Amino acid sequence: MADDTSRKRKVRGRKIRADRSQKEGRRAKKELARKVSAARETNGDSPLADPEDVVPEPFVETDAVDELRGRITGWLEADQPVHLIGPTGCGKTALALSAAADRGRPVVWLNGDESVDTAALVGDHAGGERYKEDDRFVSGVSKQTEIVRERWVDNPLSVAVREGATLVYNEFSRSDPTAHNVLLSVFEEGVLERPGKRGEDRSIDVHPEFRAIVTSNDVEYAGVHRQQDALLDRFIGVHVGYYDAETEREIVRAHVDLPDETVETVVDATRALRDDLGVVVGTRAAITASKGLAVFDGEAPAGEVDDDLLVDVFTDVLAPKVAGEDAGDVDELRATIAETL
Repeated sequence: MADDTSRKRKVRGRKIRADRSQKEGRRAKKELARKVSAARETNGDSPLADPEDVVPEPFVETDAVDELRGRITGWLEADQPVHLIGPTGCGKTALALSAAADRGRPVVWLNGDESVDTAALVGDHAGGERYKEDDRFVSGVSKQTEIVRERWVDNPLSVAVREGATLVYNEFSRSDPTAHNVLLSVFEEGVLERPGKRGEDRSIDVHPEFRAIVTSNDVEYAGVHRQQDALLDRFIGVHVGYYDAETEREIVRAHVDLPDETVETVVDATRALRDDLGVVVGTRAAITASKGLAVFDGEAPAGEVDDDLLVDVFTDVLAPKVAGEDAGDVDELRATIAETL
């Protein structure tokens, strides 16, 4: 009988030691996960954002804006990726973020440039991770095992497809087209391949709620790459032009505290210059010019704008678009602005 009791005690002892070992292993794995999470932030992994946190502030809603945003959200509901195309400064990014927030799903942001490659989209190895497990199965005897695991860091596209987020890829056409080959299988087959990752989880099944909105300037802009037709065929292209005069006035009012008459003068000037100048004069230029007038025209009667000051302000705002090419270009720009206004 005593022998049987002793046997049961030993069996129970082995179970306790096994449970303790499992707990230590789980603790080590949790620590590894915590370090990987911290590494994601260090390595610039784009986190998921709550939809209410990405809504542009301020964001003006007029009939024209609502109609355009409705087209975007409608195509997203039809499970189609949307490509917003239009001139710089027309509000593509704000519109994309507003449409993404309307879905009520998490949002992942990505900004395109020449440095974006496939790894920047899907993820890459970020070194190795080491931790130790101590086994103490016999009193006074310790067995230590060092475990080394490769650390993989997911980047924005992988995060978005896995979590069913809305990917907002700004300045999409500034990235090298070869980086976007991974998008073909995402849109066509519902699978994201992660080159460089080994194992069964090399690919990710795309979450049914995943959607994508990308923005691009028109193809004639400097630094813009022509994307492959096979990919462009899978997008819905929505052209975003400049808004009507009333919408532009509302946008400027939302950004700058100026009398209505001054805002109207600035917007009228912006739209006139847009027609006459050989450079892009977007709504952003109207906002910037208004901010300048708010500073430099502080002593003028409410609603009145000095003509020479208006010319000076718009010259300063638009000069970076021509400066550096020829010493006389800025003078020529100012003369054209003066003549137009």
